[in-house]
Amino acid sequence: MKKSLLVISLIILGFTAQSQILISLLLGDKLNSEGLEFGLEGGLNLTNISGFDNTKSLGNFNLGFYFDIKMKDQWYFYTGVQVKSNFGMKNLSENDLDFLEADMYEVQGNYNQKLNTFMLPFLVNYKFKNRIYIEAGPQMGLVYNSWVEFTSNEDNKDVKIKDYNDNLINWFNAGLAGGVGYKLKKDKGVTVGIRYYQGLTNVFKYRSGTQHNSLHFKVNIPIGAGKDEQK
Repeated sequence: MKKSLLVISLIILGFTAQSQILISLLLGDKLNSEGLEFGLEGGLNLTNISGFDNTKSLGNFNLGFYFDIKMKDQWYFYTGVQVKSNFGMKNLSENDLDFLEADMYEVQGNYNQKLNTFMLPFLVNYKFKNRIYIEAGPQMGLVYNSWVEFTSNEDNKDVKIKDYNDNLINWFNAGLAGGVGYKLKKDKGVTVGIRYYQGLTNVFKYRSGTQHNSLHFKVNIPIGAGKDEQK
């Protein structure tokens, strides 16, 4: 019961965060100041989970918002929420499917494990004067939905079947993240970067060594920064 209430609360948080993003599009210049940058973060995630037979990373796009808060000199604190985010693994084997309690079908197709997650980074960021930055720190994820997805397009027919396995998943995920990036313009311009995440907790309840890892290619777009620069 407590877990159900937590999941519902997290989903509500996701919808609230999306509303905040829409508001920021209208009032973004009010949210940016000399010591604070607020904006949208999005990009491509390549993810996998150790402890299984699969060897290929699962690719997906995610979107969220971020806060970049100046602490002292060139040191910053970076946080936010990846509202639309998921991770998982691709091309599951028969042994993988057996553990995941997923059905197998007679037609040829692909089996992927996917997990919807809110990802929350808590990173320390150092910005060099040449606009390159490095970052590192803990990151946690809150899983609210998971399933094995079967896809096939045999005989000119597209098939997609979701076999949910929430009962096998640990809802809390935590690990360490580190990355590097470059701000394209001075002050509050667009930033591009790459971040690696290594989970330290098991994704699945009944199998040890099932840590989530991901490589995130990201773009940060500050909201309202252009208006501040003009002022």
